[in-house]
Amino acid sequence: MSTTPSGSRPSRGANPLTRLLTGDGTSDHGTFTSSDDETRPGTPVASVHLAPEVRMGGGILLKRKTTTARMAEEAGVTRPWLMYASYYIPSIGWLGTYQWSYLLGDVVAGITMASFYIPMALSLSANLAHLPPIHGLYSFAIQPLVYGLLGSCPTMSVGPEAAGSLLLGTAITALNQHHPAFDDGDEAFNNARLAGVITGMTGAFAFIAGIVRLGFLDSVLSRPLLRGFISAVGFVIFVDQLIAETGLTTPAKEAGVLHASTLQKALWLLQNFRSTHVLTFSVAAVSFGIIMIGRFFKKRLEKRAPYIAFLPDRFAVVVLSAILTYNLGWDQKGLQVLGNVEAPSGSLFRFNFPFQLAHLTNLKETMSTAFLISVLGFFESVVAAKSLGTTLDANISSNRELIALGTANMIGGCFQSLPAFGGYGRSKVNKATGGRTPISSMVLSICTIICTTTLLPYFYYLPRAVLSAMISVVAVSLLEEAPEDIAFFFRISAYADLATMLLVFATTVIWSLETGIAIGVGISLIQVIRNSTRARIQILGRVPGTQNMFKAAEEVPAEELEDVEGCLIVKMTEGLTFANTGELKNRLRRLERYGDARAHPSLPRLRARAQGGGRGGSTRTVIFDVKGVRRMDGSGTQVLREIVGGYVQKGVAVWFSRCPREGGVWEMFVESGIVAVVGGRSHFVGSVEEALRLSSGSSGVGVSGSDEGVV
Repeated sequence: MSTTPSGSRPSRGANPLTRLLTGDGTSDHGTFTSSDDETRPGTPVASVHLAPEVRMGGGILLKRKTTTARMAEEAGVTRPWLMYASYYIPSIGWLGTYQWSYLLGDVVAGITMASFYIPMALSLSANLAHLPPIHGLYSFAIQPLVYGLLGSCPTMSVGPEAAGSLLLGTAITALNQHHPAFDDGDEAFNNARLAGVITGMTGAFAFIAGIVRLGFLDSVLSRPLLRGFISAVGFVIFVDQLIAETGLTTPAKEAGVLHASTLQKALWLLQNFRSTHVLTFSVAAVSFGIIMIGRFFKKRLEKRAPYIAFLPDRFAVVVLSAILTYNLGWDQKGLQVLGNVEAPSGSLFRFNFPFQLAHLTNLKETMSTAFLISVLGFFESVVAAKSLGTTLDANISSNRELIALGTANMIGGCFQSLPAFGGYGRSKVNKATGGRTPISSMVLSICTIICTTTLLPYFYYLPRAVLSAMISVVAVSLLEEAPEDIAFFFRISAYADLATMLLVFATTVIWSLETGIAIGVGISLIQVIRNSTRARIQILGRVPGTQNMFKAAEEVPAEELEDVEGCLIVKMTEGLTFANTGELKNRLRRLERYGDARAHPSLPRLRARAQGGGRGGSTRTVIFDVKGVRRMDGSGTQVLREIVGGYVQKGVAVWFSRCPREGGVWEMFVESGIVAVVGGRSHFVGSVEEALRLSSGSSGVGVSGSDEGVV
């Protein structure tokens, strides 16, 4: 077997991934070998081919050379297995091409995010998830590290989110209210085990969805649904934290309000606001004000002074409040502090596999919550990844994102962490502070691990009111985008979208998170089903002054087209399946009577009846332009045969124009008997013009297969 000439090396393109995957070997790589005997610079050539099999990475995998194989050969790729591996495990690609000039920015971004979000993790765990604060730290210690190895967006920052933490806490509270989740251990320990089960289930849902390639579902839920639910979550969080910020947690618990709806909590707060603990409310209000002012100035000055993004306002508030509480003895004056931050199991990062037979009952009871968390987390992550990917020229795949996020959460569930997904705001901070690769997320994980193992005693005097204030800032950020969307929908008169948003918001606030998201998902699915079951058919009219130019009547003003007397010309633009043929008969009848499928059936007949009073009424000929029908199933074929048979029985001549010969469509027409019913193969012609000439008895035959004339 011949090899490349001595000293010849594969070409090294400008693409770093190409440089990584290009090797110096001289062996035959089959799929990536030239099909002729000419030697191209940089491409290994074998003079012997094992046709028809094609060797790929040492094994016979393909029977023929694929398009990808030919393109990879042209790019000089000699290790195909590494090329595919770097796609499914992105860290294989970027680690080999990592530039040390990126390291400083990645380290600074990771440390900056740690200063922002480690206190936030404590807040989410303690205030929303009803867990010991340390479980929030587990989320930043584990999930970002795993996602950095498997994720497809290099600057995505993964961590716990307010909506997912709130859903987790709601599920834990509901289970404890009805019956204990586990029969052994104290409440904190059992809640932690339950959190591990829910987080593991959340990851499993996402992972399975990625394996079966359900990434396209990110387009199913509508923007109004997501905006209504996210805004409702912001309102729910703000009201919940307001109870803690006013120091009324104990009275609210005694009154049984903590497990009530958000509307009931808000009304109770208004009635009992006079009983507010002044010190607690003052600390919370000042902390909230400082963080909000910091956000305001960061937004205003980030373009002129990018370095302002490094200002650790949240970290400063946390440190300062803890120091003041220790020195002034606020904890002895009624201000609740975080206290000892310990692992309920007694050891840090203890492995506890969540998918055990002993947890089977809890797996069933928490399945709906885990599914909702995975859906919301996936949508937010994909939106963030695609938004960031457009500026990074990254190849973002929804399915790979599902697998990466699912794996991260399954591993996180083994350590009883909160569910963690990508966040757009957090990822923007990562990118703005210098993060360019997943190393920044790994630095965040390392900082969190160091904090968890060495700095926990210093969180003792951290006021819980400060943590609540930080969560309230998150709630405001969830609410602040709603007015812009509402104004946009008003401006374009999208009142149905506004109604969806309002309905989801109201049901979430009045009843529960689960009810709100269930109604929203139901509305979105109904809309999807409605659109998919509507047959896309159009009536064609002739352009005045022409004989063979036809346009859809719904696309141009009626005066610009003329009807062909006694003839209905129908254009079908999609495949016929059981989903879209259910109302095909009614839509065709409406076209026949009114000339427009959008007309209300209460209207009188608008298309004139044919002269002579033939049995066909207003229509003597029906021509179906079926060029767009590339697929037909049994149900669609059966309905079409019934429609054709009905026309023939009424004495209406039926013609088919431009019937596809590929994809099995023609065979379906023949085997179903449609060809025989309409009068044989002569009723299947190449153009609408030809069908018109033949139906009127004129001589001459049109050009078969011509696409001209129909727009």
